[in-house]
Amino acid sequence: MEKQRSLIALIIVLVVGAIALLTQLPIPQGLDLRGGSQLTIQVKPVEGKEINQENLVAVKRVLENRVNGLGVSEPLIQTAGEDKILVQLPGVSNPEQAERVLGGTAQLEFRQQIPNTEGDFQALFTIQQQLQAQLAQLRSGEEDNLEEIEETTASLDTINQQLAELFQPVGLTGQNLENARAEPTQSGNSWEVALRFDAEGGDKFAELTKNVAGTGRRLGIFLDNDLISAPNVGPEFAETGITGGAAVITGNFTLETANDLAVQLRGGALPFPVEVVENRTVGATLGRDSVRRSIYAAVAGLVLVLIFMGVYYRLPGLIADVSLAIYTLLTLACFALIGVTLTLPGIAGFILSIGMAVDANVLIFERTREELRSGKTLYRSVESGFYRAFSSILDSNVTTLIACAALFWLGSGLVKGFALTLAIGVIVSMFTALTCSRTLLLLTVLTLPGVRQKPELFCPNLDRSAKS
Repeated sequence: MEKQRSLIALIIVLVVGAIALLTQLPIPQGLDLRGGSQLTIQVKPVEGKEINQENLVAVKRVLENRVNGLGVSEPLIQTAGEDKILVQLPGVSNPEQAERVLGGTAQLEFRQQIPNTEGDFQALFTIQQQLQAQLAQLRSGEEDNLEEIEETTASLDTINQQLAELFQPVGLTGQNLENARAEPTQSGNSWEVALRFDAEGGDKFAELTKNVAGTGRRLGIFLDNDLISAPNVGPEFAETGITGGAAVITGNFTLETANDLAVQLRGGALPFPVEVVENRTVGATLGRDSVRRSIYAAVAGLVLVLIFMGVYYRLPGLIADVSLAIYTLLTLACFALIGVTLTLPGIAGFILSIGMAVDANVLIFERTREELRSGKTLYRSVESGFYRAFSSILDSNVTTLIACAALFWLGSGLVKGFALTLAIGVIVSMFTALTCSRTLLLLTVLTLPGVRQKPELFCPNLDRSAKS
């Protein structure tokens, strides 16, 4: 009895926590529900350079910068296979514009600040940093701030253009950059970004750093005409510049920020061209209609199942209905906690898992009825019912989880969403069937003497001789 009370307390805590989580952390919707564009971009190999995973991540980082310039809220950018990158742009109804922006080869350039622009640069650079921080905050927010994101992006574009006018090209581009990587400083307390140029680039870099060293002017590093870094060059390099074709960018870098800058530099240094091989648009109207129909289907299926369980299995059926409601809450909370993006196949997986959650209860109740007909008491029948049904429930759910693992591992895109939501639903259904249903049933039997006197509430048409 004490064990059942502890389990009830745990279930109440989980339900309250799930409700609180769902009110604070809504489940994001996928592209097929919100509408927008999906582009599949293929990275083309060039002579003498193969596309490896590091190069693919660098190109992905360049594409992320370009997507940020489109002012899209909650974009999804991920590598797909060995040479493709999948870009989902919710709310974008002009895929041609996105294709133009994303389809070009990255342009990395090192520039020299024009004399007598130090004051203007500092003011514009401060505003750029503030706008970038504001944009990052808006993108990470839970609210739909599309209009505010577009305004901030437009302001950032204007500032970037004004910053670009303060620098002049010197002919040093990403083609001269051989590598860029994050590495710890000699003291080991912070991180820096190490650069290495080819022979031609080393000479140009020495000349560039010689011109700006000790003057207060900056060395501007531009990626796709946006300033991504503006390091100072110390006066000790005023005579010869930084020679040898290697240099480091120091500052208050963490491992994450240093690696982020290195990835951007490598992406700009890559000559790999990219091509949009698929451009698919999902209309917002279609998305809303699909959501409405899916919700109707889910609610109708759930209500029919609740009615069937109450009518056919009587009291245990009503308790199973309570467990099913708890299952629904806990599953949705898991979706929100893990960050599952809900898509139409994801909704299908969730609905299918509702059926599997009921299936476990059906197995338990049928075993309980068999025990009652054999003459056992109600309490023993309930206990034996759960014990006998456990192996069947475990076997069926494990085989489903194996199928989900195969779909997630070998599938892609929406198939993975279906597999993930179904797997979460199966795991939660095992918990609710074996914990919630069992605890509620045993508490009902143990605390309500009237129920113990009426086993027909669990098994209609029970032979009087079999009643306890």
